[in-house]
Amino acid sequence: MAYDVLIVGAGYAGAVAARRLAEDGGKRVLVLERRPHVGGNAYDCPDAAGILIHQYGPHIFHTNDRRVFDYLSRFTQWRRYQHRVIANLPRDNPEAVPAGKKTGGRFFFPVPFNLDSLKNAFGPEEGERLGQKLLNAYPAQSQVTILELRQNSDPEIAAIADYVYEHVFVHYTMKQWGQTPEEIDPSTTARVPVRLSRDDRYFQDAYQGMPLHGYTPMFETMLDHPGITVETGVDALSRLELADGAIKLDGQVFAGPVIYTGQTDELFGFQFGPLPYRTLDFAYDTLKQDCFQTHGTVNYTVDGDFTRITEFKHLTGQEKPGVTTIMREYSKAYTGAEGEIPYYAIINPANNALYAKYKAQADQYPNLRLLGRLAEYKYYNMDAIAARALALSDELL
Repeated sequence: MAYDVLIVGAGYAGAVAARRLAEDGGKRVLVLERRPHVGGNAYDCPDAAGILIHQYGPHIFHTNDRRVFDYLSRFTQWRRYQHRVIANLPRDNPEAVPAGKKTGGRFFFPVPFNLDSLKNAFGPEEGERLGQKLLNAYPAQSQVTILELRQNSDPEIAAIADYVYEHVFVHYTMKQWGQTPEEIDPSTTARVPVRLSRDDRYFQDAYQGMPLHGYTPMFETMLDHPGITVETGVDALSRLELADGAIKLDGQVFAGPVIYTGQTDELFGFQFGPLPYRTLDFAYDTLKQDCFQTHGTVNYTVDGDFTRITEFKHLTGQEKPGVTTIMREYSKAYTGAEGEIPYYAIINPANNALYAKYKAQADQYPNLRLLGRLAEYKYYNMDAIAARALALSDELL
């Protein structure tokens, strides 16, 4: 069968583009996916205990983009879900609490840091006093950054910035990115927010929720179109040949658009060297209890060698008494070893310059379009990738 469009990858970027081009453009689209399933990193499935898990880490949908929300809503119903995250800190760590507040055990506060976090960290009365001081100092703002707090002439307000930096940001960031405090971009530190309210939602987007039956059924419905052929378990790079400005599929020149969502350095044989990424290891535990923690995500911002624990039943709303599955998440450098997945591009000037070399190679192929986190070496939320896919489809149509 002859195809008009070739798409490599069946995650958000590939699936949204495939459906739009097939349905609205009448294109015959071939989608090649290396994994044995569709959905990319948003793929979910039942584990051995029957708990619906996110195999590649927790994915929470949120967006302010009405077009993206409406488009995805064609392929799924939604479960109302407002994501909330708490930090779990050791109270017996002298660095973890203010002087005089050490009582043993652990304590929790909402993330991002807000007025309730102040009370949990400093005690009800002191937290209330400091919170009122913040509200008086910034009466017209819904949140304030660490930089703004540090620049305040009131030493108590400036000290709040140091507390948030130490207990919310710096240790967690060191674990997530494998950096020392000196290596962390100061501009990133400066933007860490403190909310001047009791709003403990992690996201404040207009549209938030979880696909009612899971992400995988949403992708399967999206790709279920007579104009779309999906082949899973296929390494597209073994079937593609790029040379002299032309792209060949299975030995034949493919003249239509080729939308590539994989690693661009891999596409060109790592000829300039591999692009650096962070990868993740996940450790799952199935427990014989109704629930393990109070929130879907609990961040371990100070101690522990993992960054967070996810309990999926909170995210999905699944009712399954007497059993639950949790997942500890460990961040480490991506080496390209078998089984490793490149999750996060490490954005800095040197890596951007390296990517620019690969992008220049890609630009030599007029029908090649790079789309998504890996192909563009950028961080995108799910809604942003869907928006990019719709915009590229608009252009191609």
